[in-house]
Amino acid sequence: MKLKKGFILRKVGGQVVVLPIAGDLDMNTMIKLNDTGAFLWEHMQAETDEDALVAALLAEYDVDEATARRSVQNFVRKLSDNGFLD
Repeated sequence: MKLKKGFILRKVGGQVVVLPIAGDLDMNTMIKLNDTGAFLWEHMQAETDEDALVAALLAEYDVDEATARRSVQNFVRKLSDNGFLD
């Protein structure tokens, strides 16, 4: 899985946000991410899979595998449901 092109991740006023910059995207959309979401977003810039994202979370955060996997699955589902994945 990989994120669609046309978005940038920026820190604005202490918040991490994703903004559309190109294509047929709604240019009035701004998506706010927490630290974990921003971490996963960065790791999804290149082709990856669920297991690699879980491993990245486990290496970065003090979290058990079940929690990491659930977080990845929820994040990926939200991205997919909203059309952010290729």
